[in-house]
Amino acid sequence: MDSVCPERLLHVERVDDLPVLFACLDRLGVAELLDRQLKNHEHHFWKGQLTFGEVVSVWLAFLLSQGDHRLYRLEGWAKEHQRTLQALLGKPVRALDFHDDRLADVLDCLPQEESWQALEADLNGQAVRVYDLEASLIRIDTTTANSYCGVLSEHGLIQFGHSKDRDDLPQLKVAVAALDPLGMPLTAAALPGNGADDPVYVPEIRKVQVAFGPGGKTYVVDCKGTALATRAYLASTGDYYLGPLSLTVVSRE
Repeated sequence: MDSVCPERLLHVERVDDLPVLFACLDRLGVAELLDRQLKNHEHHFWKGQLTFGEVVSVWLAFLLSQGDHRLYRLEGWAKEHQRTLQALLGKPVRALDFHDDRLADVLDCLPQEESWQALEADLNGQAVRVYDLEASLIRIDTTTANSYCGVLSEHGLIQFGHSKDRDDLPQLKVAVAALDPLGMPLTAAALPGNGADDPVYVPEIRKVQVAFGPGGKTYVVDCKGTALATRAYLASTGDYYLGPLSLTVVSRE
């Protein structure tokens, strides 16, 4: 009598770039850092075995893989890659772990300034150690982004201010500190669009110093970053600055 092979059910999933992305996230310790700095922000209604950091790691992998920032798309994508995600995380994964309500809870937790700055400092230090980056030259710059939405409050981010592009549209201001010449962002701040640029530089410098310490580093800035208060602060911490002085400080002659 011929032996009958048992019936087997095969399930096929597209792996795509997920193993590479998770390897990078794991090497940087993203989930671990998030859980350590934001461990008190998990919602008490959350079910399942995934931690706050693991949920965010999957979300980051989705953003990088799909280039899609819409919250409601993640749950369906996770269902299509459920077995792959389980293999990468080493624990059961439910598509419901990535419901848009849970992602909204995540977004409510991340803007906590004290926790975010501690996370930013830890992640920068980890990235520099992992990839052996030279953190001696930092470029700081600001820019504005116009919006077609209305100004809802005088305390909001979207405000009318001086604009190089469209004075008839409100805007927000963004400040970024990045390793130069690599261009890897170290800090970022979203600020009201009606504020001046000069006071923005010292807070970003301080955040960089939390991660890498003060002293011996050069900060490359534009003329707004060479305000006297900014230069005095850098001199007081033993750091250096490189940037053009404005005509109000030194005349063209």
